[in-house]
Amino acid sequence: MNILLVGSGGREHALAWKIAQSPLLRRLVIAPGNPGMEKLGELAPIKVTEADKLCALAREMKADLVVVGPETALEAGLADRLATAGIPCFGPTKKAAQLETSKAFSKAFMERHEIPTAGYGVYERLHEARQALTVFKPPYVIKADGLAAGKGVAISPNKREAEAEIERMLGGRFGTAGARVVIEEFMAGEEGSLFAVCDGQRAVLLGGAQDHKRAYDGDLGPNTGGMGSYSPAPVFTPELVEAADRLIVQPVVAAMAAEGMPYRGVLYAGLMATEDGPKVVEFNARFGDPECQVLMMRLDGDIVPLLLACARGDLTRAPVPAFHDETVICVVLAASGYPDSPLTGSIIRGAEQDFGPHVQVFHAGTRRRADRQLAAAGGRVLNVCARGKDIAEARERAYAAIRKIDWPGGFHRTDIGWRAMDRAEAAQ
Repeated sequence: MNILLVGSGGREHALAWKIAQSPLLRRLVIAPGNPGMEKLGELAPIKVTEADKLCALAREMKADLVVVGPETALEAGLADRLATAGIPCFGPTKKAAQLETSKAFSKAFMERHEIPTAGYGVYERLHEARQALTVFKPPYVIKADGLAAGKGVAISPNKREAEAEIERMLGGRFGTAGARVVIEEFMAGEEGSLFAVCDGQRAVLLGGAQDHKRAYDGDLGPNTGGMGSYSPAPVFTPELVEAADRLIVQPVVAAMAAEGMPYRGVLYAGLMATEDGPKVVEFNARFGDPECQVLMMRLDGDIVPLLLACARGDLTRAPVPAFHDETVICVVLAASGYPDSPLTGSIIRGAEQDFGPHVQVFHAGTRRRADRQLAAAGGRVLNVCARGKDIAEARERAYAAIRKIDWPGGFHRTDIGWRAMDRAEAAQ
């Protein structure tokens, strides 16, 4: 098969790493890719939002499958253009991707179909949003309606800080993504990410993970796109997974089809395990980042038949996903100043050495200088992932690998997986 993979981050590096292992693969082209993917396929310098150019590339290379990584490509309508060209695409249409690209759409959809989630309101005017704070109770959950690279969510402990956050969002902090804000009820509980692959009519669960959104140790600091993850996540008990599948995943896929926007691709359900059962925090229309990295390292077997079955609309022909029993952890190395003002350009040494069979380093925001040295080119720069028999062994291997990387221009959390560690210690 000829496969086109769209994206340039750590998620896409992990997907490329897994796809490259497939015996079905003849040619892998990655657009635009990053330095870490150079040995896995051919890199094509096309932006993920250039849907027409990507569609033309897929035609030129006679692609049998296009795998879309980032949400911005979905919002640009890439899946729609590929459908017109008759090229199978793993990724939802622009309308279906609204489950992620518009929080207002997503909340209204869940309300229509009685999908368990927090109460909410949508506001475009500052005075209306301020007035709404008298209805909700602190802490206040405030979200930009559109895509904000995982940073458009704030949890404000009091009304004064909530008003300031609303002013920032409606005042243009996230551009058009913040033209509307969604205010939600705060949900108490533990959060996790559950994934399912969908063919438009059916959904098959693909496992769960837990990530760390805050920038600093102890879950302190600003929200980020994710500073680390691990899988499996103890929060996903068999009972919780069964309830989430029955009350959320299957009803969502059925309702999307009934509303004329069948969902093909991966459905990421960010869930809160509350006293009343699982409730939706948010939906994403693509693999999470950095959750994808740990899922790809745990997935046993060939991923290509699964992706192709979803793209062709018939999961009944795909093998049931299977996973290794090991725990996998991912630690994000970010540039100093992330998430607000990451410093780019600093040189990274030691990231491309052989760390052994248990460790993979996925590139998330890197570039190759003219002298071939590796440099930081984004906020989240490297993903150091390791597998082990349990969370403790996986963590030790990941942090041992990080100690071998020479990058003074970056930082990372030192407590990734702390919830799982606490549960493991309590069980002893």
